[in-house]
Amino acid sequence: MHDIRAIREAPDAFDAAMARRGLSGVSSELLTIDAARRETIAAAEAALAARNAASKEVGAAKARGDEAEFERLRALVAEKKDEISRLEEEARKKDAALSEAMMGLPNAPHEDVPDGDGEDDNVELRRWGTPPEFDFAPKEHFELSGAAPGLDFETAAKLSGSRFAVMRGAVARLHRALAQFMLDIHTTENGLTETNTPVLVRDEAMLGTGQLPKFAEDSYQTTNGWWLIPTSEVTLTNTVAGAILEEGVLPIRLTAHSLCFRSEAGSAGKDTAGMLRQHQFEKVEMVSITHPDQSREELERMTRCAEDILERLGLPYRTVVLCTGDMGFGARRTHDIEVWLPGQNTYREISSCSVCGDFQARRMNARYRPAGGGKPAFVHTLNGSGLAVGRCLIAVLENGQRADGSILLPQALGPWLGGKTQITADGALV
Repeated sequence: MHDIRAIREAPDAFDAAMARRGLSGVSSELLTIDAARRETIAAAEAALAARNAASKEVGAAKARGDEAEFERLRALVAEKKDEISRLEEEARKKDAALSEAMMGLPNAPHEDVPDGDGEDDNVELRRWGTPPEFDFAPKEHFELSGAAPGLDFETAAKLSGSRFAVMRGAVARLHRALAQFMLDIHTTENGLTETNTPVLVRDEAMLGTGQLPKFAEDSYQTTNGWWLIPTSEVTLTNTVAGAILEEGVLPIRLTAHSLCFRSEAGSAGKDTAGMLRQHQFEKVEMVSITHPDQSREELERMTRCAEDILERLGLPYRTVVLCTGDMGFGARRTHDIEVWLPGQNTYREISSCSVCGDFQARRMNARYRPAGGGKPAFVHTLNGSGLAVGRCLIAVLENGQRADGSILLPQALGPWLGGKTQITADGALV
């Protein structure tokens, strides 16, 4: 969420930032609501002062026997009481209107984020690895004979409908090994604290990280009001909601392996084959809570943590900075990491690392107390996939495929697979 005081002080700069997000003339509406709200608050305060003054004079009028003045003052106190109640209710409504308008606005992009309308305007930062060359036409993951016994979409459809998968045997173990591999690297080498959080959250948590109110249709809500998390960014980031942290504890770096749930609203017809786009999936998430001066540097660090996982697995990737038209709602700058998928002959997103500035912190009221004294200030938050487990599984299967349908597995996974190195053409892990 944005700071209305900053918008008052520099409306043109705010409008310029929102224009880069495809919105025009935003400050005018906000400042009109804000002016009416402040006027009502001032009127309520004036009425309260008048009531207090009259209340003090009531007793004096009674003591000196001035019944007419006593009755006038008593009526004035009652009148001001009703006026105060009415004005406070008006102020609450105007405050809610301002909050609703502000909650629906995206974050302002960093100055060095490229302008653009969509993914074609994203800018590549770097590439790592060389896509493998095959002496046969490479297949997609769901077409590989070695993976087929472990990927059961028919049974999943019977149980839950489309965009679900049942994994068995070697594929299920490989999927589990990838998640454990990621967690172990992040916790033992990258300095992140492993955290296990609920997958059901209240409205406040979804509001805090920006999923509500604008993107309610993208998530699932239970009949008693809980939300199934679309990513553990929601829970990890909200662990500091309402807190005033000591500056010395920053940065806080967290990671979690969790189930994630997304309705995939608006994605009808996209990636319907296989398990590239699912309603339920697993992800190893990274979240950082930082001092404002450290957040941009932390974005580079977080991006490298995700890239390193792919490098250890020998999976070619490219990293791009998203343009203003492709960047997420709460982000100020985003680095997408795209892994090479031979079956599609293209790079596909496997991680998205974003710095949000104080955008989420304002929604959560998450602050830190400066070490040298002074008023508490808002922290900065970051989040990134480290990595999406299912998509990493797809990349491992497709990049390791061989002509006979067997799959060579990354050497780095050996300790997490009991020394097994491949999946045979008939689906056995050996």
